[in-house]
Amino acid sequence: MADPIFREIEAKDIDGVYKVEEASFAIPWTREAIEDAAKRNDTIYLAAVLDEKIVGFIGAWIIAGDAEITNVAVLPELRGQKIASKLMAAFIERAKLKGATAMTLEVRPSNIAAIALYKKFGMEEKGRRKKYYQDNKEDALIFWNTQI
Repeated sequence: MADPIFREIEAKDIDGVYKVEEASFAIPWTREAIEDAAKRNDTIYLAAVLDEKIVGFIGAWIIAGDAEITNVAVLPELRGQKIASKLMAAFIERAKLKGATAMTLEVRPSNIAAIALYKKFGMEEKGRRKKYYQDNKEDALIFWNTQI
């Protein structure tokens, strides 16, 4: 498999990003919410594109030097091929260019693959939000990396 390219999400990418979102999350964001977030100046939304198809994406708010990651997703059939890892690396470079010095996110304790990915990028568990996820009341682990 060729490596995907990583680019800022454009209007033409929203449908593809939404398909990845729907395939990845029990309670996906709406298409409109993704579109609105992606066009803001205080966010970074990157798409992973392979053969002109959106295969993954990452989104984050940049607030006071913190990159607050809201979504990280790769199509289920392409997981395990290091796309998410390459996407995270590309995201961190762009986040630094926008002035971010730290990053944070919430993750389900049951999402072992995601936790391993975040730890690979220096993130550490720093807290827990009880019954955070609406679909099953699972807690969320709060991860931080304060030195990106």
